[in-house]
Amino acid sequence: APSSHSCEGESIHASTATMSILLKATPKEGVKEQRQWSPYIDNGGTVLGVAPPGADFVVLAGDTRMSYGYSIASRNVTKIVKLTEKCVLASAGMQAERHTLHKVLSAKATMFENTHHKKMSAPSMAQCLSNTLYYKRFFPYYTFNVLAGLDEKGLGAVWGYDAI
Repeated sequence: APSSHSCEGESIHASTATMSILLKATPKEGVKEQRQWSPYIDNGGTVLGVAPPGADFVVLAGDTRMSYGYSIASRNVTKIVKLTEKCVLASAGMQAERHTLHKVLSAKATMFENTHHKKMSAPSMAQCLSNTLYYKRFFPYYTFNVLAGLDEKGLGAVWGYDAI
């Protein structure tokens, strides 16, 4: 003979003839299912800039691996771009945003050169990058940036910027 048993929010039905059991649980009150969406993907990466005090050089390094979660999409993607003769930018984070930011800054450096008939200095490029990132603060470039270059005195300088 089939039997039935009920508990708070659960119902169990058992049949001796077919030996099947049906479990039904109702969700707890106050718990809502929440789905989240983000337009950003972190493709990872490591960039590093070092300027020893008083040195006339800067060391800027970055890996070439682009990943997505636990998968490696490529082992040959550069994260470093030369903006001027004395200024280099390295960025980690989302690959598409990084590529867009590099193109925007290269275009701004070219426009500056055409307007002022001289190359943009490293401190000027640092301010330009800061302004560009600030301009996009409500939907920011998902990049973590290290700008390195030589200042007006010829000494190495490094500037760091996070995504927000």
